[in-house]
Amino acid sequence: MPQDPRQTPPATPDRPPLGVILAGGQGRRMGGCNKAWITWQGRPLIEHAIERLQGQVDGIVISTNTEMDRCARLGFPCVADEHPDYRGPLAGIAAAGAARPGRDLLCVPVDAPRAPYDLGPRLQAARTEHAAPAAMAHDGQRLQPLFLLLGAGLVPALRAAIAEAPLPAGVWLREHGAVTAAFSDCPEVFANLNTPEDLAPP
Repeated sequence: MPQDPRQTPPATPDRPPLGVILAGGQGRRMGGCNKAWITWQGRPLIEHAIERLQGQVDGIVISTNTEMDRCARLGFPCVADEHPDYRGPLAGIAAAGAARPGRDLLCVPVDAPRAPYDLGPRLQAARTEHAAPAAMAHDGQRLQPLFLLLGAGLVPALRAAIAEAPLPAGVWLREHGAVTAAFSDCPEVFANLNTPEDLAPP
């Protein structure tokens, strides 16, 4: 019987994780557009996400279900969900894990352009401290489960679960042993740009 990944202490990774930019949402509050291409501070949101991740990861995959050719022109592989109906961001993470088996995944949503430059190291520290299969950010007031370091050992379980039904990210991850890392010193970096009003200058 395979060993339960929740009981397997995470080894210090031999290489940085693979970055996953979650750009597969439906963007309903933005008029149904792909938020990756919405401009913020003069650049598309996806360019901000790439910049924030690049120094923390060994490679980037873009999880998207629309405009894949346009995303691919950025120079990174694109991966679509494995299911035709929208099953939420965990479906995108599962698809990225299937496309790059054996890799830990450092995930960020595309609509949060101020993601921490030290997100990966801080999540890895929490994961190592608690011998956990995954770690999520907590901004001091609420859980931010899509700012996630997911160990490769959890990917098969995630794929099996998402094949059955959409999953609430925070609930499923906690049930499977994910711990939290505190980011109460910088809660503003997790702000999502969900509506046209959010794009206005402060």
